[in-house]
Parts: sequence; C-alpha cells; structure tokens
Amino acid sequence: MHRSLLLTLLAGLILIAGCAARHSWVLAPGQHPQSFERRVTVETHGRFLLYLPAGFDPSGRTRYPLLIFLHGSGESGEDLEKVKVHGPPKLVASKPDFPFIVASPQARNHIERFDPATLDAMLDELLEQLPVDPDRIYLTGLSMGGIWTYGWAIRHPERFAAIVPVCGLWDPADACRLKDVPVWAFHGAQDPVVPLDGDQAMIDAIKACGGDARLTVYLYTGHDSWNQAYADPELYQWLLQQRRRAPSGGK
Repeated sequence: MHRSLLLTLLAGLILIAGCAARHSWVLAPGQHPQSFERRVTVETHGRFLLYLPAGFDPSGRTRYPLLIFLHGSGESGEDLEKVKVHGPPKLVASKPDFPFIVASPQARNHIERFDPATLDAMLDELLEQLPVDPDRIYLTGLSMGGIWTYGWAIRHPERFAAIVPVCGLWDPADACRLKDVPVWAFHGAQDPVVPLDGDQAMIDAIKACGGDARLTVYLYTGHDSWNQAYADPELYQWLLQQRRRAPSGGK
C-alpha cells in the first residue's frame, strides 16, 4: 500500500518536473515565432584509409601520434583509392617509416563535404580502437579539406595539438577559437580557387587573439600548394614537437 503510493508520487513529480522544464509557448490567436529544443540521436558511418607505421605495436605499450588528413573536393565519392593521390596518403606509400598513424576519411561528395559529426565519431572510434596519444592529435587538409581543417578545429579546438590547413580559409570572426591551437598554414600566392587573402586574414586574426599561427606562401604557385607543403620534412618535425595545450581562457 505504502509502496504503491510512493511510486505514484514519484511518477507525479517526474511529470511535473518534465512540464516545468518545457519551454512555454505563446498560445494567443495569430501568428507568433516559437522555438523548441529536443535531444536528437543519429547513427553515422564513414570510410577512411588507415596507415599504421612500421613496427606498429597494438598492445598499448606505445602511444602513437595521430595525423588526420582531409582531402580536396576532387577525391570525394566512394572510391578510397582517390584519397591516395595527394598529401599524407600519397606520402606513406613511399615512406613506410612515417612515424604517425594516419587516418584519411573520404567525404561522400563535394556538395555535402565533410560532416563534423561524422568526423567526431571517426576520431572517437580511432581513440577506442588504437593506441593513440590523445595529446598528439594533428589535423591537416588541402583545398576543401584545408577549409574544413579550420572548420573542424574551430568546433573542437580541445581535441587537437596542432593543425595544418593547406590552401584553406575561414571566417576570421571565429579565429579566437584557435588561440590555443598552433597553426601552420600553406598557400600559393597565385591560387585562383581559394584566394590567399582569406587565409592571410585568418592567420592575422589568430595572431591578434594571442595565438601561435604562421603562414608559408609560395610566390609562384597556384592552387596546388600541397605538393610543396607535404614534401617539406620540417612540417612533420614541427608537428611532432606540438602537444595539446590547456585552454588559456579569454575570448
């Protein structure tokens, strides 16, 4: 008897609490703006190339740096072989001693581009499946992927130790989100597809927020600045020197 009464009271309290938390709508006659908030859970999946360095030890005794590469629009689709034509996926084919784990996801098409939720899910899966050092996760990409290198890092700056956008750009209004993430960008001065000015404005804005950002400009190069950028050994040496930083506060 008492148990039944207690359960009834608890159910009533839960119902009241749910109603109290719900946003009250204006129910007057006529047309009015309204809003709602609901938690939505979606299932996602994706495909990517995974490179493991020579001598890879899956036991967890060694924690490896992870380099995530985002391709350009021309490599979108269902054929993962296309992702191998540029950047780190091309590089590792001739460098079996490349010291990073490399994950190279493929966007379904150049219209949808990269979906941040799917990228987040892939990174979560990599951290569960592989002995990745969470303080040495690096992000790079070219063209469309260079743009989304900025975009993903701005959404989750706490996940990355450093980023390398190649012929990318982003809205400088978001630059302060990257003040704790070292940035080394590369761009061709003659780029007719992604203008250098957009990248320069982003780098300048990050610096103005107190961030660590640099831009290498190839004076006589067009859109394909990735050929020079990813062939530079100094880039990978610089990456390996970076560790994820604690947020410094401020903007």
